Amino acid sequence: MLGGFFFKKEQGGNKVKHLLNMKNLQINDIEMILERAYEFQNGAVSDLNNPTTVANLFFEPSTRTKMSFEMAERKLGLHVLPFDASASSTIKGETLYDTVKTLEAIGVDAVVIRHEQDGYYEELMSGIDLAIINGGDGSGQHPTQSLLDLYTIKEEFGRFENLHITMVGDISHSRVAKSNAEALTRLGANVTFLCPSRWQGDFESLSSWEAVLPNSDVVMLLRVQHERHESELSFSKQQYHEEFGLTRERYDQLKQSAIIMHPAPFNRDVEIASELVESEKSRIFRQMHNGVYVRMAVLESVLKERN
Repeated sequence: MLGGFFFKKEQGGNKVKHLLNMKNLQINDIEMILERAYEFQNGAVSDLNNPTTVANLFFEPSTRTKMSFEMAERKLGLHVLPFDASASSTIKGETLYDTVKTLEAIGVDAVVIRHEQDGYYEELMSGIDLAIINGGDGSGQHPTQSLLDLYTIKEEFGRFENLHITMVGDISHSRVAKSNAEALTRLGANVTFLCPSRWQGDFESLSSWEAVLPNSDVVMLLRVQHERHESELSFSKQQYHEEFGLTRERYDQLKQSAIIMHPAPFNRDVEIASELVESEKSRIFRQMHNGVYVRMAVLESVLKERN
């Protein structure tokens, strides 16, 4: 854990009315959120005006993100309005816009939305006044996951500049990879992708661990997203683990100071050997812990714009 503040107190960036993707955040915005998360982790209390009501609209399955947001909301003293997508009027054909507009009409101040459609939020930008936080859009972006990953890296190394970050897995379908690659590059890190060539998407990638193992400061593993592949995968789980998974043998070749990350859910013995999930270098559950404070900072930031 770092002593003192993460960043020097400087003039903030743009006001954060919504959090939709990492591209819309200036470096100062990122630093402001991470700094505030650090303060929350060390006992700071929010001065948000209550009562404030939020709703979590999750149209895809989620454990970590949904529960982390709910914990963050309760720690901030917010009122959380329950929402069950499977029992909502979207089943009857109601649009996402009309659902969000309804919540706005009854007094909800902010919504956290996870949706299978890339860029779902674009249709909400005209006509919706409440604050929107993107909890993940299809294969697009996952900004709060990126922010908690940045926080975990900053907590570990105290910097981003010149760190070597290796992302391994289903790059083309990963909103985590896209969010993190953009942010980490702007912050001065060196980002490398390792995956089967057909999964590289818009990024150039390597297909062998050999070149990255000795130099990686962070190995960020990504889940194989079976649900987003249109056709059956051409290899077995065991084959993927042997070629692209983090095995004990590869783990032992990492530098002493290297850390392992994964946004989860993780498939044991596919992306990562089961014995390594809670190994000395693993920060997987630390990421989850840090996510609560990061999401507190995000919620406070967007809600303050409404007070």
